[in-house]
Amino acid sequence: MAKIGINIATGSLQQQEMIVGIDLGTTNSLVAIIHPESRQAVALREHQSSSLVPSIVHFGPGNEATVGEEAKKFLVTEPQQTIFSVKRLMGKSYNDLRNSQSFFTYKIIDDESDRLVKVQVGDRFYSPIELSSLILSELKHRAEHILKTPVTKAVITVPAYFNDAQRQATRDAGKLAGLDVLRIINEPTAASLAYGLGLKKDEQKTIAVYDLGGGTFDISILRIVNGIFEVLSTNGDTYLGGDDIDQAIVSTWLQELQLPAAFVQQNKALAQEFRIRAEEAKVWLSSSLQYAGRVGDYAVSLGRDDFDRLIAPLVERTLTCCRNALKDASMAASQVEEVVMVGGSTRIPLIKERVGAFFGKKVHDELNPDEVVALGAAIQADILAGNNKDFLLLDITPLSLGIETMGGLMDVLIARNSKIPAKVSRQYTTQKDGQSGMRISVYQGERDLVRDNRKLAEFNLTGIPGMPAGIPKVELSFLINADGILVVKAVELRSGVAQSIEVKPQYGLTDEEVEKMLLDSITHASEDIRLRALVEAKTEAGQILDTTDRFITRNAAHLSQEETDATHRAMQELRAVLDSNDKDLIHQRIEQLNEISKPYAERLMDEAVAKKLKGGKV
Repeated sequence: MAKIGINIATGSLQQQEMIVGIDLGTTNSLVAIIHPESRQAVALREHQSSSLVPSIVHFGPGNEATVGEEAKKFLVTEPQQTIFSVKRLMGKSYNDLRNSQSFFTYKIIDDESDRLVKVQVGDRFYSPIELSSLILSELKHRAEHILKTPVTKAVITVPAYFNDAQRQATRDAGKLAGLDVLRIINEPTAASLAYGLGLKKDEQKTIAVYDLGGGTFDISILRIVNGIFEVLSTNGDTYLGGDDIDQAIVSTWLQELQLPAAFVQQNKALAQEFRIRAEEAKVWLSSSLQYAGRVGDYAVSLGRDDFDRLIAPLVERTLTCCRNALKDASMAASQVEEVVMVGGSTRIPLIKERVGAFFGKKVHDELNPDEVVALGAAIQADILAGNNKDFLLLDITPLSLGIETMGGLMDVLIARNSKIPAKVSRQYTTQKDGQSGMRISVYQGERDLVRDNRKLAEFNLTGIPGMPAGIPKVELSFLINADGILVVKAVELRSGVAQSIEVKPQYGLTDEEVEKMLLDSITHASEDIRLRALVEAKTEAGQILDTTDRFITRNAAHLSQEETDATHRAMQELRAVLDSNDKDLIHQRIEQLNEISKPYAERLMDEAVAKKLKGGKV
C-alpha cells in the first residue's frame, strides 16, 4: 500500500511525486502536469489528439458509462441517456434550476424543493457528484495511460465564487474517482499562475481574469503581493457562457426557419443537432467570415457581422459584470495591470476586442485559453509536491471538520487543506415540530459517515422557541484561528439563543493517524458515497411520507376517495422498500408518490390562491 507523507503544518507532501492539475470544466475537462525534464506546465494529450475531454457522460445498455468523445456521439441519437454541462448542477437544488429546465435534454427530477438535484437515466438516479466522478475517473485513467504511472493525487479548479456546497461536491467527486484532492483552487488564481504572474517573490500586481467558459462567466480582480493571491472581488453569471451563445444562434435559426421552439424541444434529437451545429458555427466564425451547414432537412448559415450583432448583448452583460467587480474592488479599469483571458469562448475576436478596449490594454491570450486553467493547476500541484521552494504555502488544516446530520452523515464545513485562519457558516433547521433543542456533534475526518470519523466535541443548543419543523434557522459557524484552535458556535437566528465550544489545536493526531484516515477515505470512497446516497434517500423518503400524511389528513375534505386511496397505496409501497437498501428503488417509489400527489396539491394551491384573490387579500 502506498503511503501518503504529509506535513501537518503546511500540507505539503514529504516526497517528490507526480501530482496532476485538473480543470473540471462545464464543456471540456483536462489534465496537466509539470514536465519532469523541461519543468514547463503541459496539458496531457495522446500523440496529436486534443488535450480536451468533453465533459459528457453517456449511459448505454446495463447503465454502462462512457465519457468524452465517445459519449458526445450520442448527444443527438440518445439525448436522454447523455449528460452534459453537469458542472452547472454541482451543489444545486431543484429550485436553483427552475428557470433553466429547457436547457437540459435529460431528465432532472423536479419536486420544487431545496433538495440537491438528481438526474434520472432509465430506472437509475445519479447525483451530480457521481456524474462528475465518472468524468474525473476518465481523466485519471487517461493520465495514467499517458504517464504510465498511477495517479492518485490532484489539484482541482473551481470558479472563484463556487459556494461551499459546490466546492465540497467537487471534492467528493474527486474522492469517488479515487483521487486524493489536495487543494481546490480558484480558476482565476490558476490562470494567473499559468502566465507566471505571482511566481516572483517581490512581485506586486493587480490582475483581472476574464473567464468565459461553456456554462459560466466569471470576472475576478486579484491582487498578488509576494506570491500571495488575494481575491479583491469576483462577479459573474452562472448562466452565461458559450452554451448561451449557442442558444442565441439556435434561436435565430429557428426564427429564420419559422420553427416553433416548443416543436424543437419536443424533438430532443433535433434540439441536440441544432445545439451542436450552433457550437460548430461559433467556432468557425472565430476564424472565418461565413458559416453554412445543415440540421437534418434544414439549411442554416451565419455571417461574422450577424454573429457579432447577435452576441453583442451577451458581451455587454460580461462587461457589466466587469464594471461591478471593479466597483466592489474600489478601483478603476486603468488600475488593472494585466488582463488574462480564459475559456474557449474568449477566442471570439469581438470579445477580445471589447475586453481589451474596456481595460485599455492588450489582453493575455498567448496560451491556449482552453488549457490555461489546467496549466495553472499543475503549477499549484508542483508547489504542493515541494518542487517550487520560492512559493509561500500558508498553514492548512490537515483533515476535514464537520458535524453529524440526519442519518449519521458527516456534513463538512471546513474541508481538509483549507488555509488557516478560516471561517465557514452554514444554516440548519429542526426536523420535528416544537423541537426545542439541537445536539451538535463535531467530527474530524474524510469519511461520509460520522461513525468512521473522529469525534472532537459535542454540545446542546437548547431554548429554541417551539416552532413547526423547518422554521427555526440555526446558524452554525466554524472558526479556526491562526493558532489552529477551532471555535464552534451555534445561534438560532430568530430568537438569538446561542452556544459555543472551543476545540484545541491539532486534535491530538499523529502523522500516521492522519495518513491512515486519508488512505481509508480513498479506499472506501465508492462504498461511502453509496451509503451516503442510501441514507439520503431514506431520509428524503421519511420526510415525504410525514409531509404527505399531514397534508392528506389536513385536506381530507378536499380530496376524492380515489386520490386518497392512490396516495395511501403509494405511501405503503414506499414504506415497503425502505429496508431494501436499494436507493434507486426508493427514489422510484418517491417519484411515484410525487406524481400522484402533485396534481391535487397544485389544485388545492390554485383554489386557495383564487379564494384569497376573491377576498381581495393574498
